[in-house]
Amino acid sequence: MLLPAQVIQKKRDGVPLDGAEIRQFILGFTRGEIPDYQMSALAMAICFQGMNEAETLELTRAMVESGAVVQWPDASFYVDKHSTGGIGDKTSLLLAPLVACCGLKVPMLSGRGLGPTGGTLDKLESIPGFHIDLSLAEFQRVTEKVGCVITGTTPEIAPADKKLYALRDVTATVSCMPLIVASIMSKKLAENVAGLVLDVKWGSGAFMRTREASAELARAMVAVGKLYGKRVIALQTDMNQPLGTTIGNALEVRECLEILGGNPGATDLVEVTWALGAEMILLAGLVNDVAAARKMLDKQLASGAALAKFYEMIEAQGGKPDCPLPWARHQRPIAAPRSGTIQSIACDDLGYAVIALGGGRKAAGEKIDPSVGFEHPRKTGEQVTAGEPLMTMHYNDEAGAEAAERLVKAAYRIGEEPATRHPIVSDRFE
Repeated sequence: MLLPAQVIQKKRDGVPLDGAEIRQFILGFTRGEIPDYQMSALAMAICFQGMNEAETLELTRAMVESGAVVQWPDASFYVDKHSTGGIGDKTSLLLAPLVACCGLKVPMLSGRGLGPTGGTLDKLESIPGFHIDLSLAEFQRVTEKVGCVITGTTPEIAPADKKLYALRDVTATVSCMPLIVASIMSKKLAENVAGLVLDVKWGSGAFMRTREASAELARAMVAVGKLYGKRVIALQTDMNQPLGTTIGNALEVRECLEILGGNPGATDLVEVTWALGAEMILLAGLVNDVAAARKMLDKQLASGAALAKFYEMIEAQGGKPDCPLPWARHQRPIAAPRSGTIQSIACDDLGYAVIALGGGRKAAGEKIDPSVGFEHPRKTGEQVTAGEPLMTMHYNDEAGAEAAERLVKAAYRIGEEPATRHPIVSDRFE
């Protein structure tokens, strides 16, 4: 067996690592036998030299094996969805109850905001009393009782990922493709669901800025999932503008409640949600085509079952659905600086504007204000007149509002030329 320094040297020199070498290194690091500096050195070597498909699979497998693998009863089909994150992306809040109503079990392990992108857990914590730190036993219990659950990753699930990510964050190795794939897929594979649908975003508000990079990530994750014996598909979706009609934690929960209550509202959010939900239903083999799967989702929405299921999940996780959501003290429109067609939106700047209002974190562990954010953002291709609202800002302090308003105005590029709008769902990988 090679010493850790020899494994680092081998990867540094571009020689593929075998499964035993990767497993030895990752499990040794998780147990504290291999120090941080050697793990950081290997991560940087992987960044420079990359990993082939077999190595990426073995890295993912080692990270799964660093902790517990959830065991489910055989009677149901368990399915999850993962998004690479975006501005206004609240699809998990809609998908979990909708798909659960169709007879599937939907155990979701989610995260907090990362950089400018909002986090599903932060949105749910704006619901009074809602617990996002369930134990593994509670995670399984709520899944079986309600049919869906959304919580943070438990300490037992892929502990190597949490430990390694802390190093990647401070060693400029976050953007390394094999490490991204292993990080995402290890947590999902440790959930031990039978099916997984991936929402891989691209654009100005996404981690992957280009369609090419997004497609590369989608293909790599699907390949690892399939080699692991799971049913996996990925949809590539647009994040060059905010998804839906709200940006900000409590505002986004309100939007989801309105949709689940029968008001479709934002067509782009509904389109992405229904596309992902249909794929989850197809993976379970409940129907044979997308049209039939969409009809199932429509039925659950129209009957009120999906809204009832969402409330059931809230109560099962300690939340109080009858308590009002936080509401900011002040609202004001942000005026368009000129007339014309919205050419493009620097979508990540809208996320940073939420952070300026206090609705996101500048540093890990910061307390956030769930009430602030934006409503009714104008989208690419729309005509605006100078002085018309680009969006409505919800805020609690003037200094933050001024900084946020500057970011919003700078994010919008308005011109005279016709604008190109990208399809909401641009590709599918399986």
